[in-house]
Amino acid sequence: MTGNEIIEERYGLVMERIAQIGQEDAADEPLASFFCVCSDLLLTLSKILERAISGGISDMAAEDLAKENKRLYEDIVGERYGVSFANPDHALAVFTDAGIKDAKKFAQYLSFLYTELRGLIPYAYEGRQEIFTIYAELLVQVFTMFRLAGDDKGFPEAEAIRDVLYWFERDNCDIILPDSISDKTDPANDFLRRIVCGEDLESERFLYLSGEYVTQNEIKTAAFLNTLSEEEIKSMADTFTEGYRIGFVKAGKPIESKTSVNIRYSLGFERVIRKAVENFEKMNLSSVIYRAGSLSLTGFGVARNGFYGAIPNRQYDYDHKDDAAIYLDADFVTRKLEVLTQAYEDRKILANGHAGPAVMEVFGEDPFTPVVKESAVRHSDRTRKLSVEYSAKASSIVNRYIKGEERSFTIISFPVPTIGDDFEKIFAETVKVNTLDASKYEKIQQKMIDALDKADHVEIKGKNGNDTDLRINLWPVADPEKETKFENCVADVNIPVGEVFTTPRLAGTNGLLNVSSVYLKGLLYKDLRITFTDGMVTDYSCKNYDNEEDNRRFIKENLLCDHDSIPIGEFAIGTNTTAYRMGRMFDIEGRLPILIGEKTGPHFAVGDSCYSHEEDVKVYNPDGKEIIARQNEVSAKRTENEKEAYFQCHTDITIPYDEIGYIRAVSEDGYCSLIENGRFALPGTEELNIPLDEMSV
Repeated sequence: MTGNEIIEERYGLVMERIAQIGQEDAADEPLASFFCVCSDLLLTLSKILERAISGGISDMAAEDLAKENKRLYEDIVGERYGVSFANPDHALAVFTDAGIKDAKKFAQYLSFLYTELRGLIPYAYEGRQEIFTIYAELLVQVFTMFRLAGDDKGFPEAEAIRDVLYWFERDNCDIILPDSISDKTDPANDFLRRIVCGEDLESERFLYLSGEYVTQNEIKTAAFLNTLSEEEIKSMADTFTEGYRIGFVKAGKPIESKTSVNIRYSLGFERVIRKAVENFEKMNLSSVIYRAGSLSLTGFGVARNGFYGAIPNRQYDYDHKDDAAIYLDADFVTRKLEVLTQAYEDRKILANGHAGPAVMEVFGEDPFTPVVKESAVRHSDRTRKLSVEYSAKASSIVNRYIKGEERSFTIISFPVPTIGDDFEKIFAETVKVNTLDASKYEKIQQKMIDALDKADHVEIKGKNGNDTDLRINLWPVADPEKETKFENCVADVNIPVGEVFTTPRLAGTNGLLNVSSVYLKGLLYKDLRITFTDGMVTDYSCKNYDNEEDNRRFIKENLLCDHDSIPIGEFAIGTNTTAYRMGRMFDIEGRLPILIGEKTGPHFAVGDSCYSHEEDVKVYNPDGKEIIARQNEVSAKRTENEKEAYFQCHTDITIPYDEIGYIRAVSEDGYCSLIENGRFALPGTEELNIPLDEMSV
């Protein structure tokens, strides 16, 4: 038998067994209900899988696809999540009421199992039978454990369930992980690209073909884009792809030697993405479109990295972000890294030809502050360290095959209808912001850089209730005629304009960073405070929760990425006062993405620098000067111990102009004011104040 025939046989046998689960009296409530829910889900998904394999979706009407989509996700949407086995609180409550010993562990392990099964939705739509089959076999294995224990009127040991989950993840890592790497590097995996380029984008039907969750937000987004002219769509796509191309040119990187580009975007923007695919083809780049991870092994969690649809429930994502702690140990990390290395080695030609991501972000979602649940899986100190260790080593492996010094990226952002009634006006303003005159900003920003190059350090002081009080130490310039400290960033890899940024010198960088409210990577932080000592985070707090311990854990897990401390990786001054005015005009300042928000005031990134893994690549400003501030004292360790040099995170935290008392470039001769009382004060930068002044008229 061939490999495919073996998989088909295994699939047939396991689905036959799953169909019997709901008919057996193998467990009392609530376990009987749990296994019925799981088996019903897989039986539903099996029909979709078989339909995908046979190609039978073409005759399904949009109305039927919409009903199917709702049915697949309703279990975790809104109030339904409160009584879903995917919710660890609900699972714990029902297992505790049933008198099950070790109810918390049972709840965590079985809730994880159900979440993994839910992660099969995209695999069903793409007809990926092997991965679907192994998870179906996992469910049968766990069910059999309960059935056998039930024969003796008991339950299996909780740790026995954990062992099954552990060995499943470990044994099948070499199936799931290489599959994911292929999606990220191989243009031949074109399921999503065929939807973008081949379907009727004027029909709502195409939205349901990927299996991603669809709401009115995606429907309205696609409908709105269909009202735009072909010229307007082309202009949006051209801004996006040209920024990508220029990024290579400015950095002196070899785009002509690359063969593929990864497009990341959100459902509903297909009309723009179709044009972007065409543009990239003219650059001899094939477009790779892969999904955000839906399984624990492929990176399911709070952040979406790849293509995705509506997010059914952010709390669900948050509840399961640390599920890997169930199976994580040193042996598992070693095996996963070995599998990752081999997966890239097997695809090294594809990986070496990969040029990097082109990302189209969206903004306008409701701010989200998660509930911290004691029932959810949380990392121990041991598993947290293992997770951090894996991330560091995995990043190094990826960088070895997709070479940092040869790849680039671009990011652009657009609003979605959930931003409010002014969506169409905000969209039009965003397009204007994304296409501001880069040459004008380049000249103004050079004035700032000239002043900053003479400074030893920068002092930042807040006002209007903002307690920021920071000293940012700068690297010295040995040859002012040829060298500079700050990058003059306009609109290529980072759309829109504009900012000047540097990698601070950690020694001597001290003080408090405070922001009243900020939305970072989908999470809202209230009264965020971070203290730096010699450039490293030494204290932090926020006011999201009544319990200070919850606040500190929230920051450590999501902002410090589970590290005990991370450095300040970037200091920048954003110059896009037009974007700032847009945020205030429509009262959406808190919903602006970091991509735009970072340009609306000074910002400070915690984590790696902007030059992470590329410190040895010389970079030049438009005036020909080399930017020398590409590393700090931590990233300088990379040649001795790469594990200690990088943190695999970089999060920008912006202070709005009206909370800035001053920003001053300080030297032995005194100081030069860049911003005073929220206004640009340096001669030659006054034009940036026009949008700010218009706000007060």
